[in-house]
Amino acid sequence: MKFKALVVRETSDHQFLRGIEEKDIHDLPPGEVLIQVKYSSLNYKDALSAIGNKGVTKKYPHTPGVDAAGIVTEGDGQKFRIGDEVIVTGYELGSNTDGGYGEYIRVPVDWVVKKPNKLSLKECMSYGTAGFTAGQCLFNFEKVDIVPENGEILVTGATGGVGCLAVAILSKSGYNVVAATGKLDQKGFLEQLGAKQVIHRDEILDKSKDPLLKSRWAGVVDTVGGNYLASALKATKHRGAVAVCGLVASHELNTTVFPFILRGVKLLGIDSAWCPMESRLKIWDHLAGDWKINSFDEIVQECTLEQLDDQIDLILKGKVCGRIVVKHQL
Repeated sequence: MKFKALVVRETSDHQFLRGIEEKDIHDLPPGEVLIQVKYSSLNYKDALSAIGNKGVTKKYPHTPGVDAAGIVTEGDGQKFRIGDEVIVTGYELGSNTDGGYGEYIRVPVDWVVKKPNKLSLKECMSYGTAGFTAGQCLFNFEKVDIVPENGEILVTGATGGVGCLAVAILSKSGYNVVAATGKLDQKGFLEQLGAKQVIHRDEILDKSKDPLLKSRWAGVVDTVGGNYLASALKATKHRGAVAVCGLVASHELNTTVFPFILRGVKLLGIDSAWCPMESRLKIWDHLAGDWKINSFDEIVQECTLEQLDDQIDLILKGKVCGRIVVKHQL
Protein backbone atom coordinates (compact mmCIF):
# COMPACT_ATOMS: atom_id res chain seq x y z
CA MET A 1 0.00 0.00 0.00
CA LYS A 2 1.27 3.45 -0.94
CA PHE A 3 1.07 6.65 1.13
CA LYS A 4 2.42 10.21 1.14
CA ALA A 5 5.19 11.45 3.40
CA LEU A 6 7.52 14.39 3.79
CA VAL A 7 10.99 13.00 3.15
CA VAL A 8 14.31 14.71 3.92
CA ARG A 9 17.26 13.52 1.83
CA GLU A 10 20.98 14.19 2.15
CA THR A 11 22.80 14.91 -1.11
CA SER A 12 26.33 13.79 -1.99
CA ASP A 13 27.64 17.25 -1.02
CA HIS A 14 25.85 17.04 2.38
CA GLN A 15 22.99 19.38 1.56
CA PHE A 16 19.51 18.48 2.81
CA LEU A 17 16.45 18.62 0.59
CA ARG A 18 12.87 17.93 1.62
CA GLY A 19 9.76 17.16 -0.39
CA ILE A 20 6.56 15.11 -0.53
CA GLU A 21 7.16 11.57 -1.79
CA GLU A 22 5.19 8.37 -2.21
CA LYS A 23 6.26 5.56 0.10
CA ASP A 24 5.19 1.99 0.65
CA ILE A 25 3.96 0.48 3.91
CA HIS A 26 6.80 -2.04 3.64
CA ASP A 27 9.29 0.86 3.89
CA LEU A 28 8.26 1.47 7.51
CA PRO A 29 10.39 0.15 10.38
CA PRO A 30 9.34 -2.92 12.38
CA GLY A 31 6.80 -2.61 15.19
CA GLU A 32 3.65 -4.20 16.54
CA VAL A 33 1.26 -1.32 15.78
CA LEU A 34 0.50 0.25 12.39
CA ILE A 35 -1.28 3.61 12.63
CA GLN A 36 -3.01 5.67 9.98
CA VAL A 37 -1.99 9.18 11.00
CA LYS A 38 -4.76 11.78 10.97
CA TYR A 39 -2.87 14.63 12.64
CA SER A 40 0.69 15.54 13.58
CA SER A 41 2.25 18.80 14.78
CA LEU A 42 5.29 20.97 14.26
CA ASN A 43 7.89 21.27 17.00
CA TYR A 44 11.30 22.94 16.93
CA LYS A 45 12.87 19.49 17.11
CA ASP A 46 11.02 18.52 13.92
CA ALA A 47 12.39 21.55 12.13
CA LEU A 48 15.94 20.63 13.19
CA SER A 49 15.42 17.13 11.81
CA ALA A 50 14.08 18.61 8.58
CA ILE A 51 17.29 20.61 7.98
CA GLY A 52 19.64 17.73 8.67
CA ASN A 53 20.63 18.24 12.30
CA LYS A 54 22.56 15.06 13.10
CA GLY A 55 22.09 15.65 16.81
CA VAL A 56 18.39 14.95 16.26
CA THR A 57 18.41 12.53 13.32
CA LYS A 58 21.41 10.37 12.58
CA LYS A 59 20.46 8.81 9.23
CA TYR A 60 18.78 10.11 6.10
CA PRO A 61 16.53 9.80 4.10
CA HIS A 62 14.10 10.41 6.91
CA THR A 63 10.51 11.44 7.65
CA PRO A 64 10.29 13.79 10.67
CA GLY A 65 7.35 14.30 13.04
CA VAL A 66 7.78 13.50 16.74
CA ASP A 67 3.99 13.54 17.22
CA ALA A 68 1.19 11.49 15.67
CA ALA A 69 -2.47 10.87 16.38
CA GLY A 70 -4.55 8.45 14.38
CA ILE A 71 -6.30 5.11 14.04
CA VAL A 72 -4.82 1.65 14.51
CA THR A 73 -4.95 -0.38 11.27
CA GLU A 74 -2.86 -3.27 12.58
CA GLY A 75 -2.81 -3.95 16.32
CA ASP A 76 -0.82 -6.18 18.60
CA GLY A 77 -3.95 -8.20 19.37
CA GLN A 78 -3.86 -7.40 23.10
CA LYS A 79 -3.42 -3.75 24.10
CA PHE A 80 -4.52 -2.21 20.80
CA ARG A 81 -7.00 -3.35 18.18
CA ILE A 82 -7.96 -2.19 14.71
CA GLY A 83 -9.99 1.01 14.95
CA ASP A 84 -8.55 2.24 18.26
CA GLU A 85 -7.78 5.97 18.34
CA VAL A 86 -4.25 6.45 19.67
CA ILE A 87 -1.42 8.95 20.09
CA VAL A 88 2.35 8.62 19.96
CA THR A 89 4.68 11.36 21.16
CA GLY A 90 8.40 11.18 21.75
CA TYR A 91 10.55 8.07 22.03
CA GLU A 92 12.38 7.72 18.68
CA LEU A 93 9.37 8.75 16.59
CA GLY A 94 10.36 11.32 14.00
CA SER A 95 13.92 11.53 15.22
CA ASN A 96 15.46 8.18 14.37
CA THR A 97 12.44 6.33 13.02
CA ASP A 98 9.89 7.53 10.46
CA GLY A 99 7.48 9.98 12.08
CA GLY A 100 4.16 11.72 11.89
CA TYR A 101 4.82 13.58 8.63
CA GLY A 102 3.90 10.36 6.90
CA GLU A 103 0.31 9.18 6.48
CA TYR A 104 1.26 5.93 8.24
CA ILE A 105 3.67 5.03 11.04
CA ARG A 106 4.64 1.67 12.49
CA VAL A 107 5.88 1.68 16.09
CA PRO A 108 6.51 -0.59 19.09
CA VAL A 109 3.42 -1.20 21.19
CA ASP A 110 5.14 0.31 24.24
CA TRP A 111 5.18 3.75 22.55
CA VAL A 112 1.42 3.95 22.04
CA VAL A 113 -1.11 5.73 24.26
CA LYS A 114 -4.84 5.28 23.87
CA LYS A 115 -6.49 8.61 23.13
CA PRO A 116 -8.15 10.09 26.24
CA ASN A 117 -11.94 10.09 25.87
CA LYS A 118 -12.30 13.84 26.49
CA LEU A 119 -9.86 14.84 23.74
CA SER A 120 -10.27 14.66 19.97
CA LEU A 121 -7.37 13.54 17.81
CA LYS A 122 -6.83 17.15 16.73
CA GLU A 123 -6.82 18.35 20.34
CA CYS A 124 -4.23 15.70 21.19
CA MET A 125 -1.96 17.15 18.50
CA SER A 126 -2.81 20.71 19.55
CA TYR A 127 -1.02 19.67 22.73
CA GLY A 128 1.46 17.27 21.12
CA THR A 129 4.96 17.10 22.55
CA ALA A 130 4.79 20.82 23.38
CA GLY A 131 1.69 20.47 25.54
CA PHE A 132 2.90 17.22 27.04
CA THR A 133 6.15 18.96 27.98
CA ALA A 134 4.25 21.86 29.55
CA GLY A 135 2.10 19.36 31.43
CA GLN A 136 5.17 17.51 32.62
CA CYS A 137 6.51 20.77 34.05
CA LEU A 138 3.35 21.22 36.13
CA PHE A 139 3.36 17.52 37.06
CA ASN A 140 6.87 17.93 38.46
CA PHE A 141 6.04 21.22 40.18
CA GLU A 142 3.31 19.45 42.10
CA LYS A 143 5.74 16.73 43.15
CA VAL A 144 7.95 19.34 44.88
CA ASP A 145 5.05 21.34 46.35
CA ILE A 146 5.13 24.33 44.01
CA VAL A 147 1.52 25.42 44.45
CA PRO A 148 -0.32 28.60 43.36
CA GLU A 149 -0.12 30.11 46.84
CA ASN A 150 3.70 30.17 46.61
CA GLY A 151 3.76 33.12 44.21
CA GLU A 152 4.53 34.01 40.62
CA ILE A 153 5.52 31.47 37.97
CA LEU A 154 7.77 32.72 35.17
CA VAL A 155 7.40 31.22 31.68
CA THR A 156 10.18 32.09 29.23
CA GLY A 157 9.77 31.87 25.46
CA ALA A 158 6.07 32.32 26.15
CA THR A 159 4.82 32.60 22.57
CA GLY A 160 6.45 29.34 21.49
CA GLY A 161 4.70 25.98 21.50
CA VAL A 162 5.75 24.85 24.98
CA GLY A 163 5.65 28.38 26.35
CA CYS A 164 2.12 29.32 25.31
CA LEU A 165 0.70 25.99 26.43
CA ALA A 166 2.52 26.32 29.77
CA VAL A 167 0.94 29.76 30.22
CA ALA A 168 -2.52 28.33 29.45
CA ILE A 169 -2.19 25.15 31.55
CA LEU A 170 -0.66 26.85 34.57
CA SER A 171 -3.22 29.66 34.46
CA LYS A 172 -6.06 27.13 34.19
CA SER A 173 -4.62 25.47 37.32
CA GLY A 174 -4.72 28.70 39.33
CA TYR A 175 -1.10 29.88 39.06
CA ASN A 176 -0.11 33.54 38.73
CA VAL A 177 1.81 33.41 35.45
CA VAL A 178 4.30 36.01 34.24
CA ALA A 179 5.02 35.50 30.54
CA ALA A 180 8.42 36.63 29.19
CA THR A 181 8.75 37.10 25.45
CA GLY A 182 10.62 39.05 22.81
CA LYS A 183 7.31 39.58 20.99
CA LEU A 184 5.46 42.20 23.00
CA ASP A 185 3.09 42.64 20.06
CA GLN A 186 1.64 39.29 21.25
CA LYS A 187 0.79 40.64 24.71
CA GLY A 188 -2.94 40.34 24.04
CA PHE A 189 -2.52 36.73 22.90
CA LEU A 190 -0.70 35.80 26.11
CA GLU A 191 -3.21 37.62 28.28
CA GLN A 192 -6.02 35.69 26.57
CA LEU A 193 -4.22 32.51 27.57
CA GLY A 194 -4.26 33.65 31.19
CA ALA A 195 -0.95 35.46 31.79
CA LYS A 196 -1.34 37.96 34.63
CA GLN A 197 1.64 39.94 33.38
CA VAL A 198 3.60 40.03 30.11
CA ILE A 199 7.17 41.34 30.16
CA HIS A 200 9.97 41.66 27.64
CA ARG A 201 12.46 38.85 27.90
CA ASP A 202 15.30 41.33 28.50
CA GLU A 203 13.66 42.33 31.80
CA ILE A 204 14.64 38.97 33.28
CA LEU A 205 18.12 38.88 31.74
CA ASP A 206 20.86 39.62 34.29
CA LYS A 207 24.28 40.52 32.94
CA SER A 208 25.95 41.09 36.30
CA LYS A 209 28.22 38.58 37.95
CA ASP A 210 26.14 38.55 41.13
CA PRO A 211 25.52 34.98 42.24
CA LEU A 212 21.98 35.79 43.44
CA LEU A 213 19.30 38.35 42.66
CA LYS A 214 16.31 39.56 44.64
CA SER A 215 14.06 36.54 44.87
CA ARG A 216 10.82 36.70 42.88
CA TRP A 217 9.81 33.44 41.21
CA ALA A 218 8.13 30.56 43.04
CA GLY A 219 8.73 28.51 39.92
CA VAL A 220 10.01 28.85 36.38
CA VAL A 221 9.22 27.04 33.14
CA ASP A 222 12.27 27.76 30.99
CA THR A 223 12.06 26.93 27.29
CA VAL A 224 15.04 29.07 26.27
CA GLY A 225 18.18 28.10 28.18
CA GLY A 226 21.46 29.98 28.30
CA ASN A 227 21.66 33.24 30.23
CA TYR A 228 17.88 33.39 30.55
CA LEU A 229 17.94 30.17 32.54
CA ALA A 230 20.92 31.32 34.61
CA SER A 231 19.16 34.62 35.38
CA ALA A 232 15.94 32.87 36.35
CA LEU A 233 17.79 30.59 38.75
CA LYS A 234 19.32 33.60 40.50
CA ALA A 235 15.88 35.14 41.06
CA THR A 236 14.02 32.01 42.20
CA LYS A 237 12.62 32.05 45.72
CA HIS A 238 13.67 29.89 48.63
CA ARG A 239 12.54 26.30 47.97
CA GLY A 240 11.39 27.25 44.49
CA ALA A 241 11.87 25.15 41.37
CA VAL A 242 12.97 25.71 37.78
CA ALA A 243 11.76 23.29 35.12
CA VAL A 244 14.14 23.34 32.15
CA CYS A 245 12.90 22.04 28.81
CA GLY A 246 14.49 24.05 26.02
CA LEU A 247 17.68 25.45 24.52
CA VAL A 248 16.63 27.91 21.83
CA ALA A 249 19.06 30.54 23.17
CA SER A 250 21.85 28.18 24.21
CA HIS A 251 22.52 24.70 25.53
CA GLU A 252 25.13 26.07 27.94
CA LEU A 253 24.44 27.02 31.56
CA ASN A 254 26.89 29.27 33.38
CA THR A 255 25.89 29.71 37.01
CA THR A 256 27.01 29.07 40.58
CA VAL A 257 25.84 26.67 43.25
CA PHE A 258 24.42 29.51 45.38
CA PRO A 259 20.77 29.23 44.28
CA PHE A 260 20.90 25.56 45.21
CA ILE A 261 22.77 25.65 48.52
CA LEU A 262 21.52 28.99 49.91
CA ARG A 263 17.91 28.95 48.70
CA GLY A 264 17.34 25.26 48.11
CA VAL A 265 16.26 25.86 44.54
CA LYS A 266 15.44 22.71 42.60
CA LEU A 267 16.44 22.32 38.94
CA LEU A 268 13.94 19.98 37.28
CA GLY A 269 15.05 18.41 34.02
CA ILE A 270 12.10 17.71 31.71
CA ASP A 271 12.68 14.79 29.34
CA SER A 272 9.49 14.35 27.36
CA ALA A 273 10.75 11.80 24.84
CA TRP A 274 11.46 9.07 27.38
CA CYS A 275 8.99 9.94 30.13
CA PRO A 276 7.95 6.66 31.81
CA MET A 277 4.58 5.35 30.65
CA GLU A 278 3.07 5.45 34.15
CA SER A 279 3.71 9.21 34.39
CA ARG A 280 2.87 9.71 30.71
CA LEU A 281 -0.64 8.31 31.19
CA LYS A 282 -1.25 10.44 34.27
CA ILE A 283 -0.17 13.61 32.45
CA TRP A 284 -2.45 12.88 29.48
CA ASP A 285 -5.33 12.27 31.89
CA HIS A 286 -4.70 15.69 33.43
CA LEU A 287 -4.46 17.35 30.00
CA ALA A 288 -7.83 15.83 29.12
CA GLY A 289 -9.33 16.69 32.50
CA ASP A 290 -8.55 19.27 35.16
CA TRP A 291 -5.77 20.93 33.11
CA LYS A 292 -7.70 20.99 29.84
CA ILE A 293 -7.51 24.29 28.00
CA ASN A 294 -10.94 25.82 27.37
CA SER A 295 -10.23 26.58 23.72
CA PHE A 296 -7.37 25.96 21.30
CA ASP A 297 -8.70 28.49 18.79
CA GLU A 298 -6.23 31.22 19.77
CA ILE A 299 -3.27 28.83 19.92
CA VAL A 300 -3.53 26.53 16.91
CA GLN A 301 -3.06 27.03 13.17
CA GLU A 302 -3.76 24.09 10.88
CA CYS A 303 -1.78 23.22 7.77
CA THR A 304 -1.54 20.36 5.29
CA LEU A 305 1.53 18.27 4.56
CA GLU A 306 2.05 20.32 1.40
CA GLN A 307 2.02 23.58 3.42
CA LEU A 308 4.40 22.32 6.07
CA ASP A 309 7.61 23.29 4.28
CA ASP A 310 6.97 27.02 4.75
CA GLN A 311 6.07 26.53 8.42
CA ILE A 312 9.36 24.73 9.04
CA ASP A 313 11.25 27.77 7.75
CA LEU A 314 9.17 30.09 9.93
CA ILE A 315 9.67 28.16 13.17
CA LEU A 316 13.44 28.10 12.59
CA LYS A 317 13.34 31.90 12.27
CA GLY A 318 11.34 32.25 15.49
CA LYS A 319 8.30 33.53 13.62
CA VAL A 320 5.73 30.95 14.68
CA CYS A 321 3.39 31.97 17.48
CA GLY A 322 1.51 29.16 19.17
CA ARG A 323 1.09 25.73 17.63
CA ILE A 324 1.02 24.32 14.09
CA VAL A 325 -1.14 21.21 13.66
CA VAL A 326 -0.59 19.15 10.51
CA LYS A 327 -3.71 17.51 9.05
CA HIS A 328 -3.27 14.61 6.67
CA GLN A 329 -5.65 14.72 3.71
CA LEU A 330 -6.42 11.00 3.69
